Amino acid sequence: MAIKVLSDEEMRVQKGFIEKMRSFATGKMYHIFTMGCQLNENESEKLAGMASEMGYSFTDQPETADLVIFNTCCIRENAEDKILGQLGYFKALKRTKTDMVLALCGCMAQEPHMVEKFHKTHGQHLDLIFGTHNLYRFPELLYEAVTTQKKQEDIWEMDGTLAEDIPIKRDSSLKASVTIMYGCNNFCSYCIVPYVRGRERSREPEKILEEIRGLAKDGYKEITLLGQNVNSYGKDLANPMSFAELLKEICKVDGIFRIRFMSPHPKDFSDELIDVIATEEKVTKCIHLPLQSGSTNVLKSMNRKYTKEQYLALVDKMRVKIPNVTFTTDIIVGFPGETEEDFLDTMDVVRRVRYDSAFTFVYSRRVGTVADKMENQIEEEVKKERIGRLIELVNSILEEQNEKFVGTIQKVLVEGRSKTNPEMLTGRIESGKVINFSGGDDLIGKVIDLKITEQRKWYLTGVLA
Repeated sequence: MAIKVLSDEEMRVQKGFIEKMRSFATGKMYHIFTMGCQLNENESEKLAGMASEMGYSFTDQPETADLVIFNTCCIRENAEDKILGQLGYFKALKRTKTDMVLALCGCMAQEPHMVEKFHKTHGQHLDLIFGTHNLYRFPELLYEAVTTQKKQEDIWEMDGTLAEDIPIKRDSSLKASVTIMYGCNNFCSYCIVPYVRGRERSREPEKILEEIRGLAKDGYKEITLLGQNVNSYGKDLANPMSFAELLKEICKVDGIFRIRFMSPHPKDFSDELIDVIATEEKVTKCIHLPLQSGSTNVLKSMNRKYTKEQYLALVDKMRVKIPNVTFTTDIIVGFPGETEEDFLDTMDVVRRVRYDSAFTFVYSRRVGTVADKMENQIEEEVKKERIGRLIELVNSILEEQNEKFVGTIQKVLVEGRSKTNPEMLTGRIESGKVINFSGGDDLIGKVIDLKITEQRKWYLTGVLA
């Protein structure tokens, strides 16, 4: 298998299909269900961009849509349950709304056992299925589905593709995600991503910088750089460039206020990258550093390639070099073979690092992974009890961490009105914590100083400084 870099001609072909679709799509509406990571969200923005250029308009009421796209995730079992439930609902709806087009794409489409399941339960109702490697072909596949009235299925078994200049319709006018690389080479034993996303492949730095300069020109203030393992960026380029070097170049783009990135891998966190985070004002000092487990034995079984001690040493190094650094993380509970002692090691790391937030998950078996075949699976009752203890600890630390911000002055990018309380404005401080405060609409889009007055566990409150 190989990585395919798309030519300008291949992309022009897709623009031709966008033009052809306008006679079918103009005046019609689309809706996208997005599951999973920020990379999936970014790809849904590209699907939205292509749909918009075809002539579709967005609707937030999926039942009224003429085109419904399911952009799927296969990281956890509940994602499968959710998508099958949604498909069942639209299967019934399509019996009366026969001209509705149902499309399914994303990671789940790269899993043969899931595609087989879709065929058995929803085959006659799905009009279009395509995978992670050929999202750029969406206009062509949709055109064929609409004009022939025949189901289109296009799933590639390969190491991946690199496509540039796909239209994009972003959800925000202030914050934007920019994918800098695709795929993963790590093969953690619990993870399906390398099998459905392919090998690591980096975008050319000039293409990334061109996109970010365009965003800055359009008024975007905050950029989040995305990749399955961003600190492996550039190793595969003809002229290799480190992630740290790329970050320095991005920091030179005028107009960008803040730069975030996720997700890095602890084993690849270089001293050069730590120095860039420490010295570049635009790079956030909140670092997402996935732990997964605090037990060296479990980490070895997970194929994470670092120990508990190495992880803690990395955290200590960052604390010395980066003033006011904070951490967020991912943790899996109940991995095969995890003992009570192993779990207590995870709790120990959480107490010592004191994360500002943690995404905690019960281990979910994934067909095709090494861990799925391990014999020492943990009982669900044990997983549930352990994650309950972990969440209780994480939340208690969260409140203590929040309390440290009370009375401080923080720079905030004002994003708009709070969805839960429209009388308040909302934004995020550098660590990513949400802050709500009173103010006029003239502040939206500006970077302001706020004094933190109170912590409410899941958000902060403040006043103009």
